[in-house]
Amino acid sequence: MSKTLIIGASGQIGKMTAKLLQSQQQQVVALVRDKSKLSDLSDSFLTIVEQDLEGDFSQAFTGCDQVIFAAGSGGNTGADKTILIDLWAATKAANYAKDHDIKNFIMVSSIGADDPDAIESELKPYLVAKHRADEHLKQSGLNYTIVRPGALTDESASMKISTERPSDRSDAKISRENVANSLAHIASKPSSKKAIFELFDGDQAISSL
Repeated sequence: MSKTLIIGASGQIGKMTAKLLQSQQQQVVALVRDKSKLSDLSDSFLTIVEQDLEGDFSQAFTGCDQVIFAAGSGGNTGADKTILIDLWAATKAANYAKDHDIKNFIMVSSIGADDPDAIESELKPYLVAKHRADEHLKQSGLNYTIVRPGALTDESASMKISTERPSDRSDAKISRENVANSLAHIASKPSSKKAIFELFDGDQAISSL
């Protein structure tokens, strides 16, 4: 049975994904800075590791087969945290994964990370960080899936998605629950094919990924 390390497991998407994998009776290692934030998760199929992403968190990878990087600095932090978490921690995670012979690395990136210059936005530093982290993963030699969700919403999961960017920018969004269900689906059927795609609410079943 595979064991999945979720980096950023106390975030909304990370915690949802952990619960979904637990429900599938998959072994989960949840990497968090404060384990009290996971007090509402059951102990079944779950190991919690307390480590700081700004330091050395390589120990968390021991015994794991795949990784989901769902950590993010958050919208209320400055450029320093964006660099340290979205860029540097993601880069270190890829390096640690390679050192531990991880079979599959799933990166939660962002729409716009493919070309940060194409979008005039206050989010540009964040998109640059995501872009560089994605590029490092692509060049790492690891097997990877890079998921680039649209604007995140708190709507309930429709279980329907699209990988085609909507023509209307206001429709380029996806619920966090749909993202989490997509991540759990990808993690449940690791592929040897490297993949990068954007993700939005749509009319396709998540199982089509």
